[in-house]
Amino acid sequence: MSDLLQLSPVECRVLGVLIEKEATTPDAYPLTLNALVTGCNQKTSRDPVLTLSDTEVQAALDALRGHTLVTESSGGRTWRYAHNAAKGLRLNSGEIALVAMLWLRGPQTPGELRIHCERLYKFADVGALEGYLERLALREPPAVVQLARQHGARESRWAHCYSGTPAEPVFESAAPAPSGGARADRLAELEARVAQLERAVSDLCAQLGIAGD
Repeated sequence: MSDLLQLSPVECRVLGVLIEKEATTPDAYPLTLNALVTGCNQKTSRDPVLTLSDTEVQAALDALRGHTLVTESSGGRTWRYAHNAAKGLRLNSGEIALVAMLWLRGPQTPGELRIHCERLYKFADVGALEGYLERLALREPPAVVQLARQHGARESRWAHCYSGTPAEPVFESAAPAPSGGARADRLAELEARVAQLERAVSDLCAQLGIAGD
């Protein structure tokens, strides 16, 4: 079991912006330092709102390059930056979208995450999104945690663990915390369900005479 890579809040913001802008502004991607600073300091779709300098963002980029999470390339008269989160953090497309939104907007409910991830990855429904969150939470160590439900709230929020344990209390179940073996069993169950769904889709495609993905 390897430790979860720990990133500073500024590094999380920089990496989250690169992931977001790759999907939302592909014509401007990879990003220049100036575009990246602007994205980090947006006053909308960010929590908390930050005021980072070029020097702070450049330092975060240098640290992320050291973790092989960011690549640098020459574009015209300036350097441009792209993320390498899929390979560097072993995340698939849905997981990258969820983690990026947690980096950019802080703790959120599954319903909020589905809305905010819409342009990065389309989840079939909230249940499908929760499946991704469960897989991230079942990692050893967990990449995300479910926070204790706030008073009067209908849903619990989720937070990432890439900057340490969240300050807010995590979800506490009446049952004892699952052991490593229980986590593995749950993960195996989820993988089996995914494989079953893939077989069903393949059979349906064969019946309809169309090629499956």
